[in-house]
Amino acid sequence: MTLAIFLFISIILVCIQTATPYLVKRTIIFGVTVPEKHIKNEQLLSYKKRYTFMVALFSFIVLASYMIWVLMSTQGEEKTVLIGTLIQFGIILFSLSFYFFYHGKTLQLKKKNNWMDNLTQVKVSDLTVRSQDEMLPWYVFLLPMMITVGVIGYTIFQYDLLPEQIPTHWGINGEADAFTEKTPISAILMPLTLLAMQAMFLGINLGKNKSGFKLSATGLNASRTRQLTLRKNSSWLMFGISLLLTVMFSFFQLTTIHPDLFAGTVMMVTPIIFLVIVLAGTIVFAVKVGRSDKQSIDEVKEEITDYDDDTHWKGGIFYFNRNDPSIFVEKRFGVGWTLNFANPIGYIIVFFPLVVVIVLSAL
Repeated sequence: MTLAIFLFISIILVCIQTATPYLVKRTIIFGVTVPEKHIKNEQLLSYKKRYTFMVALFSFIVLASYMIWVLMSTQGEEKTVLIGTLIQFGIILFSLSFYFFYHGKTLQLKKKNNWMDNLTQVKVSDLTVRSQDEMLPWYVFLLPMMITVGVIGYTIFQYDLLPEQIPTHWGINGEADAFTEKTPISAILMPLTLLAMQAMFLGINLGKNKSGFKLSATGLNASRTRQLTLRKNSSWLMFGISLLLTVMFSFFQLTTIHPDLFAGTVMMVTPIIFLVIVLAGTIVFAVKVGRSDKQSIDEVKEEITDYDDDTHWKGGIFYFNRNDPSIFVEKRFGVGWTLNFANPIGYIIVFFPLVVVIVLSAL
């Protein structure tokens, strides 16, 4: 079971990593702004193919070797999980190393051929696009938070029914394998942690809603479609994950209060179902957003190009722009959002709830 779960997660990870160059904005190649008329440059296309091939080949060799090792050895579950986790990080680091390699190659090619010369850099705004935004409103994210508050209240009411040792971790077989002493804090630690995570989801949704639309001067229709698709689907995905986490954490909390409520099989299957739904939703989200600007083709304008803000992207991954009020912006490598690291509000939204969780855990 452990091997099957690990392989399932790893295959999804590999698929997303190898497909990433084809899912980002079409005018962004390995984190570099490329004028519309050069996005089909043969050299750039070869960079994408080589990246995909090398990441896929490396991942296949590593995963096949790991599977053979697990099947032919008698290692314990703990060591199997540890090695498997290291392999997943290894795949991510390998793909990142190739990303940075081709990021540098793309920058060199852009400078060598003077692609930005004789082109007028243009920024575009559309005052009507905000009215088409279908992001979920902030108050929708209060629903799972209300459920969690209810679970906390129920736990306090049923405090005497809790065991003297509170479960803090469950193994692959659905049985608790780590415990902490019963205290008023440890009794509600799980739903409190969940509440902090839900507050982070709410803050991120608010931050994305307040962030500006990044439209393309040379592909206005395509960029508008991509931005609207990204915003709508990312808010739904985040709300879905928040709701699923609420169900799963509440399930484990209620099981702690009433240990005979569910069988061990249900305890084992619940996290697996959660994992499958989240990964499937992530794939659908990535593909839907990735294809959104590939189907709406604008007429290429030879004399203009999008504003080149490569200087604000460190390595094509980290966005740092004090003049941009946006809290979150679309990633340049990957599908989704990243922080504007020059905006301190983003740090509060993302890291403050994590600090709360760490402090609660320490208590």
